[in-house]
Amino acid sequence: MQTWIIITVAAAFLQNIRSAMQKHLKGVMGTTGATFVRFGYGLPFALLYLAILWRGFDRPLPVPDGHFFLWAVVGGFAQIAATFLLVHLFSFRNFAVGTAYSRTEPAQAALFGLIFLGETASRGTLIAIAISVVGVMIISVARTPLSVRSLVTSVFTRTAGVGLLSGTFFGLSAVSYRSASLALAPSLPEPDFVMQASFTLGFVILLQTVTMLAWILVREPEELKRVITAWRPSLLVGFAGASASFGWFMAMTLQQAAIVKVVAQVEMLFTFASAVFIFREWINRLEVIGCLLIVLGVVMLLVI
Repeated sequence: MQTWIIITVAAAFLQNIRSAMQKHLKGVMGTTGATFVRFGYGLPFALLYLAILWRGFDRPLPVPDGHFFLWAVVGGFAQIAATFLLVHLFSFRNFAVGTAYSRTEPAQAALFGLIFLGETASRGTLIAIAISVVGVMIISVARTPLSVRSLVTSVFTRTAGVGLLSGTFFGLSAVSYRSASLALAPSLPEPDFVMQASFTLGFVILLQTVTMLAWILVREPEELKRVITAWRPSLLVGFAGASASFGWFMAMTLQQAAIVKVVAQVEMLFTFASAVFIFREWINRLEVIGCLLIVLGVVMLLVI
């Protein structure tokens, strides 16, 4: 099995943990605070990973250029916007619809990859992406009164718009991170996807932390108290988030962002595995269909 696949599956598992904890935090702090936690509490872990590679394993640091800074900044701000919008969806009564549309991220990443990086995808790859996206969207609304048909017709609602915009920013950030990481390779004695990913993550998460901290101090200073008070669960969110992002960055350095994001949909399978085997919950027919479509899409990608 290819290295990027193993890394992606591990990152998806960690993201599942982070998402569950982050949703819990939305109940004790506002959208801005719950968004900041992912970056602020993840920063120490991101810098620790970089320090271990540099000092512990004596791997040389890359020298960033203008191309790196451009894409890293674009990706960093796009991810902030995407995360804010996704967390904001939890405040909507029918947030499942928005969440479903936010899962169009792989398809949008494929489009951005074509526009900005000139990456092309075969017909089989595009079909696999479409199948997995449909599967995730079905799962997202499987436990609501909505039908798949009504999901499609709801595209012009505000909730769907927020979800689609979230997916757009996530797709843009994924392609930007891949471009930034690849830009570091020429400055190294030889390409080192682990160091390239770690350096990119360290810079991006530092940028995101400083930016959001400044925003909170100026606009919502009371949120900082809530963020500090909830430091225990926030620390877990930070660790899981930074570790998952490290995995995403490594995988996207090795493979196209859109393809990585399709395989990353196995996160939904981890969610259902926890529900069935740990919490003894039942999953309905639509959820089963959605899971099967995700598996089909991933398998198609791996055999193409």
